[in-house]
Amino acid sequence: MGGHPNSLGRTLEVVEIVLANPKRLDELFSCYQSDDEVVRLRTSNALKRVEAEQHSWLVPFIDRLIADVGAVDQASAQWTLAQLFAKLSGDMTRDQKKRSLAIMKRNIKAHTDWIVLNQTMATLCDWAKADAALKKWLKPHLLRLAQDNRKSVKTKAGKALEALYK
Repeated sequence: MGGHPNSLGRTLEVVEIVLANPKRLDELFSCYQSDDEVVRLRTSNALKRVEAEQHSWLVPFIDRLIADVGAVDQASAQWTLAQLFAKLSGDMTRDQKKRSLAIMKRNIKAHTDWIVLNQTMATLCDWAKADAALKKWLKPHLLRLAQDNRKSVKTKAGKALEALYK
């Protein structure tokens, strides 16, 4: 699955293999342990595609997503986590949601990648609609990000502030 990071490489082929044989999902997931960051990027892309086709297959992987992928110091892994956490939140236990929230809070506070920030804001804002404590915690971070020099981050934070606190 390696190669140039701006191409899909063989990601679609891998997704088809996994969809044809769900036992291969564990093998795909273990690609996060690769030393090649392009392989990890493609793993993220493939997991999102598998989730879109077979959502329930990723539910047993929630703990591994949190523990294993949450520890991967790579932007693509972290923005994928925010996206998958949004999709899987209804299937999470209270503890899983708490641990997922801790990862996203860490990322919103400290990450510099614009995609990580945007995807994490999206999920946190969605979760904050039903969580007053999260909504309160999130506001100063959104105010800070609304001053970001990157247009996409600034715009996303501004829209989130308007939606949550109007």
